[in-house]
Amino acid sequence: MITLNDKTYTCPVDVTLGFIGGKWKLLILSHLHWQEQSSYAKLKENLPGVSEKMLSQQLKELERDLLITKTMLSRKPYRVSYSLSAEGKSLAPLYEFVSSWGVRYLKQQGIDYIQDQQLYK
Repeated sequence: MITLNDKTYTCPVDVTLGFIGGKWKLLILSHLHWQEQSSYAKLKENLPGVSEKMLSQQLKELERDLLITKTMLSRKPYRVSYSLSAEGKSLAPLYEFVSSWGVRYLKQQGIDYIQDQQLYK
């Protein structure tokens, strides 16, 4: 067993999933990988189905875990920008693998996401 930040994990995979697990975190990180930086509104737009409360919570956790950075652009109106931290960028092979695997799987199912990706925005 591994104890880290007052949590117990069974193995290194469990540690990694503790930081990126769940439906939204990996999607947020992947979006920031491909877009480099994004506003809250843009993230919300690109994650249909996520509630504002859940998106805010996930962003706070990712920031707390040092996987993303939040930059204040202005106080009034309040505007922020999110981007991957160095630690978040170090997961780039994961984002790229998961994306390419999904594209390959979709193609096997007769869906050419690369050719038709404008249909999915």
